[in-house]
Amino acid sequence: MRLGWRLRETAALLLHFAHGGLLAGGILASVAIAAQYSGAVRFDLARNAAQSVFAAAGGHGESARTAADSNTAPRSGAGASGRSSAARSAIVQYLARRYRVAGVAIEPLVDAAHRAGSRVGVDPLLVVAVMAIESGFNPFAESPVGARGLMQVVPRFHQDKLEGGSADDRAFLDPLTNILVGARVLKESIQGAGGLEAGLQQYAGATGDTENKYASRVIAERRRIEQAMRKSERPGG
Repeated sequence: MRLGWRLRETAALLLHFAHGGLLAGGILASVAIAAQYSGAVRFDLARNAAQSVFAAAGGHGESARTAADSNTAPRSGAGASGRSSAARSAIVQYLARRYRVAGVAIEPLVDAAHRAGSRVGVDPLLVVAVMAIESGFNPFAESPVGARGLMQVVPRFHQDKLEGGSADDRAFLDPLTNILVGARVLKESIQGAGGLEAGLQQYAGATGDTENKYASRVIAERRRIEQAMRKSERPGG
């Protein structure tokens, strides 16, 4: 059961690449890699997950998209984020438009950010904003200095923040792991620097920037996300 859930979530996340036009072979390879990370041994499940991605990528996959939605969406009306459905949908729609990523791929990331932020003790909307600025919601992003994944975490510096201790660096490409580790790094940076702006600069490795450009970008993005959410909560919003 856990294996099937992981593969279905992987398929939803990989719609990001289908939306961007990644070749089918590359998507299949990505699904296979993700399956390996999660201990998958049944390639038929990975193949089925990939087929859902291919159908959506072809522009005739409404049924596949609906299936992916039902597999990744929380069962309660309020969603895993704990917010109203309208607020949650507004956040997803805003991010999908701004970053040109399929909403079905954004949705589980927003939920994961809320869970990670709540667990670690850092503002979930700030986690979402950092994710947006760092990777544009590309779970396989990698920087020239080796920062990886959605939150652009450098594996060699943060092995201690993984569940169960250190692991292969590939673990940092798992979206849920990357978001949780990134949230822990974010909290540590803010606490260590003594404030939000300084903490964000430390997170980005940009402490020498006296204009705090990175922090300003993240804070501005968080503000826009919150505005989208608040608008949905107003009567007629």
